[in-house]
Amino acid sequence: MISGLKPLYRREETRLEEQRLKPIIEGLLFAAGEDGLRVAEIAEVTETDKRTLRRILKEMAQEWTKQGRGIQIVEVAQVYQLTTLPEHREYFERLAKSPSRSQISRAALETLAVIAYRQPIIRAEVEEIRGVKSEKVIHYLKRKGLIREVGRAEGAGRPILYGTTREFLEYFGLRSLDQLPPADSIFEWAEWERERKELYERLGVDPPSEEEKLPDSDSEAKTCVAETSNREN
Repeated sequence: MISGLKPLYRREETRLEEQRLKPIIEGLLFAAGEDGLRVAEIAEVTETDKRTLRRILKEMAQEWTKQGRGIQIVEVAQVYQLTTLPEHREYFERLAKSPSRSQISRAALETLAVIAYRQPIIRAEVEEIRGVKSEKVIHYLKRKGLIREVGRAEGAGRPILYGTTREFLEYFGLRSLDQLPPADSIFEWAEWERERKELYERLGVDPPSEEEKLPDSDSEAKTCVAETSNREN
Protein backbone atom coordinates (compact mmCIF):
# COMPACT_ATOMS: atom_id res chain seq x y z
CA MET A 1 0.00 0.00 0.00
CA ILE A 2 2.77 2.40 0.95
CA SER A 3 4.81 1.45 -2.10
CA GLY A 4 1.81 2.26 -4.28
CA LEU A 5 1.71 5.78 -2.89
CA LYS A 6 5.33 6.51 -3.74
CA PRO A 7 4.73 7.22 -7.47
CA LEU A 8 1.87 9.55 -6.53
CA TYR A 9 4.07 11.32 -4.01
CA ARG A 10 6.86 11.73 -6.56
CA ARG A 11 4.45 13.13 -9.17
CA GLU A 12 3.06 15.59 -6.63
CA GLU A 13 6.57 16.61 -5.64
CA THR A 14 7.48 17.14 -9.30
CA ARG A 15 4.33 19.22 -9.87
CA LEU A 16 5.11 21.44 -6.88
CA GLU A 17 8.69 21.91 -8.10
CA GLU A 18 7.44 22.97 -11.54
CA GLN A 19 5.00 25.44 -9.95
CA ARG A 20 7.89 26.88 -7.95
CA LEU A 21 9.91 27.31 -11.14
CA LYS A 22 7.26 29.32 -13.00
CA PRO A 23 7.71 32.66 -11.19
CA ILE A 24 11.49 32.16 -11.35
CA ILE A 25 11.33 31.69 -15.13
CA GLU A 26 9.04 34.73 -15.43
CA GLY A 27 11.56 36.83 -13.49
CA LEU A 28 14.45 35.58 -15.63
CA LEU A 29 12.63 36.46 -18.85
CA PHE A 30 11.76 39.89 -17.48
CA ALA A 31 15.38 40.53 -16.50
CA ALA A 32 16.61 39.38 -19.92
CA GLY A 33 14.47 42.02 -21.61
CA GLU A 34 14.18 42.08 -25.39
CA ASP A 35 17.21 39.82 -25.84
CA GLY A 36 15.24 36.95 -24.30
CA LEU A 37 16.70 33.62 -23.21
CA ARG A 38 17.32 30.26 -24.82
CA VAL A 39 16.09 27.13 -23.07
CA ALA A 40 19.72 26.13 -22.51
CA GLU A 41 20.37 29.39 -20.63
CA ILE A 42 17.31 28.92 -18.41
CA ALA A 43 18.32 25.30 -17.83
CA GLU A 44 21.79 26.35 -16.69
CA VAL A 45 20.46 28.89 -14.21
CA THR A 46 17.63 26.78 -12.80
CA GLU A 47 19.47 23.44 -13.02
CA THR A 48 16.46 21.92 -14.79
CA ASP A 49 16.46 19.73 -17.90
CA LYS A 50 15.49 21.41 -21.16
CA ARG A 51 12.58 19.07 -21.91
CA THR A 52 10.91 19.96 -18.63
CA LEU A 53 11.50 23.67 -19.21
CA ARG A 54 9.91 23.58 -22.66
CA ARG A 55 6.82 21.97 -21.14
CA ILE A 56 6.71 24.56 -18.33
CA LEU A 57 7.09 27.45 -20.79
CA LYS A 58 4.25 26.06 -22.89
CA GLU A 59 2.06 25.71 -19.80
CA MET A 60 2.87 29.27 -18.71
CA ALA A 61 1.97 30.65 -22.15
CA GLN A 62 -1.36 28.81 -22.11
CA GLU A 63 -2.14 29.86 -18.52
CA TRP A 64 -1.39 33.52 -19.24
CA THR A 65 -3.66 33.48 -22.28
CA LYS A 66 -6.46 31.87 -20.26
CA GLN A 67 -6.00 34.40 -17.44
CA GLY A 68 -6.12 37.34 -19.86
CA ARG A 69 -2.67 38.63 -18.87
CA GLY A 70 -1.32 41.79 -20.50
CA ILE A 71 1.95 40.16 -21.48
CA GLN A 72 2.76 36.93 -23.23
CA ILE A 73 5.64 34.49 -23.71
CA VAL A 74 6.73 34.15 -27.33
CA GLU A 75 9.43 32.08 -28.98
CA VAL A 76 11.44 33.71 -31.78
CA ALA A 77 14.36 31.84 -33.34
CA GLN A 78 14.46 29.48 -30.33
CA VAL A 79 14.67 32.45 -27.96
CA TYR A 80 11.92 33.01 -25.39
CA GLN A 81 10.95 36.54 -24.39
CA LEU A 82 8.14 38.54 -22.79
CA THR A 83 6.14 40.82 -25.07
CA THR A 84 2.97 42.88 -24.89
CA LEU A 85 -0.17 41.82 -26.75
CA PRO A 86 -0.59 43.00 -30.37
CA GLU A 87 -4.23 43.94 -29.74
CA HIS A 88 -3.09 46.53 -27.16
CA ARG A 89 -0.84 48.35 -29.60
CA GLU A 90 -3.04 51.46 -29.85
CA TYR A 91 -2.62 52.11 -26.11
CA PHE A 92 1.16 51.93 -26.34
CA GLU A 93 1.06 54.33 -29.27
CA ARG A 94 -0.99 56.77 -27.17
CA LEU A 95 1.55 56.48 -24.36
CA ALA A 96 4.43 57.16 -26.73
CA LYS A 97 2.65 60.22 -28.16
CA SER A 98 1.56 61.70 -24.83
CA PRO A 99 3.03 65.17 -24.07
CA SER A 100 4.86 63.92 -21.00
CA ARG A 101 6.68 61.39 -23.20
CA SER A 102 7.54 63.74 -26.05
CA GLN A 103 11.00 64.70 -24.83
CA ILE A 104 14.29 63.03 -25.68
CA SER A 105 17.22 63.12 -23.26
CA ARG A 106 20.92 63.51 -23.94
CA ALA A 107 21.36 59.82 -23.12
CA ALA A 108 18.72 58.89 -25.70
CA LEU A 109 20.26 61.21 -28.31
CA GLU A 110 23.70 59.69 -27.71
CA THR A 111 22.35 56.14 -27.98
CA LEU A 112 20.42 57.06 -31.11
CA ALA A 113 23.54 58.51 -32.70
CA VAL A 114 25.55 55.36 -31.92
CA ILE A 115 22.88 53.19 -33.54
CA ALA A 116 22.52 55.50 -36.54
CA TYR A 117 26.24 55.50 -37.33
CA ARG A 118 27.01 51.87 -36.47
CA GLN A 119 23.84 50.04 -37.56
CA PRO A 120 23.11 47.21 -37.55
CA ILE A 121 24.39 47.00 -33.98
CA ILE A 122 23.62 44.92 -30.89
CA ARG A 123 22.90 46.36 -27.45
CA ALA A 124 26.21 45.11 -26.00
CA GLU A 125 28.14 47.11 -28.61
CA VAL A 126 26.10 50.24 -27.87
CA GLU A 127 26.87 49.82 -24.15
CA GLU A 128 30.56 49.27 -24.88
CA ILE A 129 30.72 52.51 -26.86
CA ARG A 130 28.70 54.52 -24.33
CA GLY A 131 30.27 52.92 -21.26
CA VAL A 132 26.89 52.55 -19.50
CA LYS A 133 23.90 50.21 -19.56
CA SER A 134 21.52 51.15 -22.36
CA GLU A 135 18.61 48.69 -22.23
CA LYS A 136 16.07 51.23 -20.93
CA VAL A 137 17.15 53.89 -23.41
CA ILE A 138 16.97 51.44 -26.32
CA HIS A 139 13.50 50.35 -25.20
CA TYR A 140 12.45 54.03 -25.05
CA LEU A 141 13.79 54.74 -28.57
CA LYS A 142 12.08 51.65 -29.92
CA ARG A 143 8.80 52.70 -28.30
CA LYS A 144 9.09 56.12 -29.96
CA GLY A 145 9.58 54.39 -33.30
CA LEU A 146 13.05 55.86 -33.88
CA ILE A 147 14.80 52.47 -33.94
CA ARG A 148 13.68 48.93 -34.73
CA GLU A 149 14.88 45.35 -34.65
CA VAL A 150 16.51 44.52 -37.99
CA GLY A 151 17.59 40.94 -37.29
CA ARG A 152 19.73 38.85 -35.00
CA ALA A 153 23.51 38.60 -34.85
CA GLU A 154 25.33 35.31 -35.18
CA GLY A 155 26.92 33.80 -32.09
CA ALA A 156 25.89 32.89 -28.57
CA GLY A 157 22.31 33.88 -27.79
CA ARG A 158 21.88 35.51 -31.22
CA PRO A 159 21.40 39.04 -29.78
CA ILE A 160 19.03 41.50 -31.45
CA LEU A 161 20.44 43.86 -34.08
CA TYR A 162 19.08 47.42 -34.06
CA GLY A 163 18.81 50.01 -36.80
CA THR A 164 17.06 53.32 -37.38
CA THR A 165 13.61 53.74 -38.94
CA ARG A 166 11.92 55.95 -41.50
CA GLU A 167 10.48 57.86 -38.54
CA PHE A 168 14.07 58.61 -37.47
CA LEU A 169 14.75 60.32 -40.80
CA GLU A 170 11.47 62.26 -40.59
CA TYR A 171 12.15 63.24 -36.96
CA PHE A 172 15.45 64.91 -37.90
CA GLY A 173 14.35 66.13 -41.34
CA LEU A 174 16.71 63.89 -43.30
CA ARG A 175 16.05 62.37 -46.72
CA SER A 176 18.49 59.51 -46.15
CA LEU A 177 21.24 58.36 -43.79
CA ASP A 178 23.76 59.87 -46.21
CA GLN A 179 22.69 63.29 -44.92
CA LEU A 180 23.84 62.50 -41.37
CA PRO A 181 26.49 65.02 -40.23
CA PRO A 182 29.96 63.71 -39.26
CA ALA A 183 29.87 61.69 -36.05
CA ASP A 184 32.42 63.97 -34.36
CA SER A 185 30.08 66.96 -34.61
CA ILE A 186 27.25 65.06 -32.93
CA PHE A 187 29.46 64.24 -29.97
CA GLU A 188 30.89 67.74 -29.44
CA TRP A 189 28.89 67.98 -26.22
CA ALA A 190 30.54 64.79 -24.88
CA GLU A 191 33.70 66.76 -24.04
CA TRP A 192 31.63 69.21 -21.99
CA GLU A 193 30.00 66.26 -20.25
CA ARG A 194 33.42 64.91 -19.20
CA GLU A 195 34.43 68.33 -17.90
CA ARG A 196 31.18 68.54 -15.93
CA LYS A 197 31.90 65.17 -14.27
CA GLU A 198 35.43 66.27 -13.41
CA LEU A 199 33.98 69.37 -11.76
CA TYR A 200 31.68 67.22 -9.62
CA GLU A 201 34.68 65.11 -8.59
CA ARG A 202 36.67 68.19 -7.58
CA LEU A 203 33.71 69.40 -5.53
CA GLY A 204 33.44 66.00 -3.88
CA VAL A 205 29.81 65.38 -4.86
CA ASP A 206 28.17 62.71 -6.98
CA PRO A 207 26.84 63.76 -10.40
CA PRO A 208 23.12 63.11 -10.99
CA SER A 209 22.19 59.83 -12.66
CA GLU A 210 20.60 59.76 -16.10
CA GLU A 211 17.21 59.23 -14.49
CA GLU A 212 17.64 62.37 -12.38
CA LYS A 213 18.65 64.61 -15.29
CA LEU A 214 15.96 66.73 -16.85
CA PRO A 215 15.50 65.68 -20.49
CA ASP A 216 16.12 68.13 -23.32
CA SER A 217 13.16 68.96 -25.51
CA ASP A 218 12.61 67.39 -28.92
CA SER A 219 13.19 70.75 -30.56
CA GLU A 220 16.62 71.05 -28.94
CA ALA A 221 17.59 67.59 -30.15
CA LYS A 222 16.38 68.34 -33.67
CA THR A 223 18.15 71.71 -33.67
CA CYS A 224 21.40 70.04 -32.64
CA VAL A 225 21.34 67.78 -35.70
CA ALA A 226 19.87 70.36 -38.06
CA GLU A 227 22.41 73.07 -37.19
CA THR A 228 25.29 70.65 -37.52
CA SER A 229 23.99 69.47 -40.88
CA ASN A 230 23.61 73.08 -42.08
CA ARG A 231 27.19 73.90 -41.07
CA GLU A 232 28.42 70.98 -43.13
CA ASN A 233 26.35 72.11 -46.12
